[in-house]
Amino acid sequence: MNVFVRTFIGGLNLGAIYALIALGYSMVYGIAKMLNFAHGDVIMIGAYAGIVCVSSLGLPPLLAIFLSCIICAILGMLIETLAYKPLRKASSLAVLITAIGVSYLLQNIALLFFGSQQKAYPSIGDFGSIQIAGVKVDGISILTIVVTAVIMIALTLFVNKTKIGKAMKATSEDRGAAELMGISSDKTILLTFAIGSFLAAIASAFYGATFIYVKPTTGSMPGIKAFTAAVFGGIGSLPGAMLGGLLIGMIEQFSQVYISTLWSDAITFAVLIIVLLVKPSGLLGKTVVEKV
Repeated sequence: MNVFVRTFIGGLNLGAIYALIALGYSMVYGIAKMLNFAHGDVIMIGAYAGIVCVSSLGLPPLLAIFLSCIICAILGMLIETLAYKPLRKASSLAVLITAIGVSYLLQNIALLFFGSQQKAYPSIGDFGSIQIAGVKVDGISILTIVVTAVIMIALTLFVNKTKIGKAMKATSEDRGAAELMGISSDKTILLTFAIGSFLAAIASAFYGATFIYVKPTTGSMPGIKAFTAAVFGGIGSLPGAMLGGLLIGMIEQFSQVYISTLWSDAITFAVLIIVLLVKPSGLLGKTVVEKV
């Protein structure tokens, strides 16, 4: 029983991190209709920014996290402006190749400045622990889950209730019509990339607190799994990204404990394939009917 509870909490913690990253993927795809495959590497940059702020500048951890969020938001806007904006009318293949190029560029910049050796992410604070069903659970795990849930709810309310959020939805539905109504699609998409990258930096703090070590390729696999989570839940759906992230984390964690660590990734992606065969739009995604 203790093993099950520990695995369950670990899966929720891991899934919450994936969900935070997946929220950024879903926002960018939902509004800009682009898959930002460099999103995982923004997480890596956020982690290194946190390390520099604490270790080199001596800043408090919470201030370091906030600054890393600002840095990543600016980075997200630069990526959109310099790499993706010129490609909005280009083919999906051109966008994919550009995204891969941006990903490798960020990894090599990190390699140039920080080297290939992994670095320890600083502690973000002592949050104690609590007992759940006889199992001692770190406070940081509970905080990760709670913060992710709060962010998902806040983002949903932001998109559905605010003027800027409604502009995002209008841009997503019909960019041309939104422009005719006075909505700047350029500014809306730029803000979307900034918010997605801001969330990536928050995810990097929880990732660093959970896995401790960071290296230039740190963001690759979490980025792929978060994209998987976004597709699993229904890409473009914020609740779907949350659900997909939690489910992917749970599947991965239970596979590692009860089957094999060697098979956990294969099982995770196999489940994704099965779900998409049954429901191609994802668990909470909307099926779009195209009229001919």
